[in-house]
Amino acid sequence: MEAEGGARVRDEEVPQNQDLSFLLPSVTALLSDYGWYVVFVCVGVYLLIQHLRKNRSTDSQSSSVSAASQDPESVVRSQSALEASRRRMQEEQDARAAEFRERQQRLEEEKRRQKIEMWESMKEGKSYKGNAKVAQQNTEDATSSSSLRPKTDKKPLRNSGYSPLSGDGGGTCSWRPGRRGPSAGG
Repeated sequence: MEAEGGARVRDEEVPQNQDLSFLLPSVTALLSDYGWYVVFVCVGVYLLIQHLRKNRSTDSQSSSVSAASQDPESVVRSQSALEASRRRMQEEQDARAAEFRERQQRLEEEKRRQKIEMWESMKEGKSYKGNAKVAQQNTEDATSSSSLRPKTDKKPLRNSGYSPLSGDGGGTCSWRPGRRGPSAGG
């Protein structure tokens, strides 16, 4: 077929305004199959971008501040102040450690002395428990010897034949274990 100007025109259609409607079925299928995954990935990418922007802005601020404060005298002063504070904290820690060691040595010495006293009292045939307690009681007895009270005869709480396992022990209250087996439910 020839046109008026002598040029040939094909029978094919010339593409007209093409839009993105051909992508609609594939995008719809993708979202219907993996929709939540796509949403989570988008949110993750968004949060990652926000985090990186924040880090970049703080890095740029700190670099400008550090560049401005690179005065050699101020650096030396800050280093010396830092070293002095570290030394002071180390001295405090050393003092606390020495105090703790001293306290531990005193406690060990006290325990060793008590063990020696217990061993000596056992050799003599005395009770090894509370040798120091006996000494304290002796001093208390000496100070309170004038205020001794005679023991009053108290009534015992139970009679001598009481046995909690016998089941008879007075009282209207008695306990019996429940039935074994499944409950009667009907």
